[in-house]
Amino acid sequence: MRRMITPGLAAWLAATTAATGCLPYVRAESGLLAKRTLVAGVRPDLPGIGMRKGDGTFEGLDVDVATYVAKALGKHVRIVAAPAADRERLLLRDRSVDMILTYWVRADWKTRITFAGPYVPTYQDILVRSDERRIRNVHDLAGRPICAVRGAGAADLVVKGLRVPAVPVQTDGYAQCTAMLRDGRIDAITTNDTILAGLRNQPGAPFRLLGARFGEQPTGIGMRPGDPDGCEAVNKAITRMYQDGTMARSMGRWFGGSGLDMSVVAVPQFEGCA
Repeated sequence: MRRMITPGLAAWLAATTAATGCLPYVRAESGLLAKRTLVAGVRPDLPGIGMRKGDGTFEGLDVDVATYVAKALGKHVRIVAAPAADRERLLLRDRSVDMILTYWVRADWKTRITFAGPYVPTYQDILVRSDERRIRNVHDLAGRPICAVRGAGAADLVVKGLRVPAVPVQTDGYAQCTAMLRDGRIDAITTNDTILAGLRNQPGAPFRLLGARFGEQPTGIGMRPGDPDGCEAVNKAITRMYQDGTMARSMGRWFGGSGLDMSVVAVPQFEGCA
């Protein structure tokens, strides 16, 4: 799924950012645009996406995206951990974060959360051990133990959505998933392909990305509802990130050599901020 940048949009973006390097936006008295510092939640356990380093800072594609968006809006950014199971609490109840990255744009979640983006047009895929030859597609997961990270929803889409009778094994994060895949307690990890590409690219990881791509799972930025101006401003920043080549460079840095198809890195079709 792609979104083409028209000459008119390209000219508008260029004209409005030339003076300051920041995107234009409608001033708001509340919401994202009223803040001086944006607090962005990223997953702390996803190599290449959002990973907490030994010094407590974070690295990965989501850190690059959050930093770029904040700078484009003329804001500072603070990166914090947002595990999958805690995302809604942090965003909606505690209100301790302003945006959460690597959030699947799903119809049931859209009833509670506004999504900017998607910023990456991801697909659900499968990661297996390098020597695994019996699993070739999602239907081959029938009867096999697969990782199910609490709050993530990927295993449910296989078992309940596609009605493939795999056996979900609950975990708190993908570090547990990769440990269990290594020692044979599970046979596969399934989630979006960028997450799997990051896991595949860990040093010495004995894994293989199948390239099954059995369902499009657009990855967006979760925000509190009722802030269309903030959401649209984030979408403009995402467009600019693709337009100036920053997204392609970031994806190449984090996922190069993983087996992830990056032949076309184009702006995804946005969901809309209504």
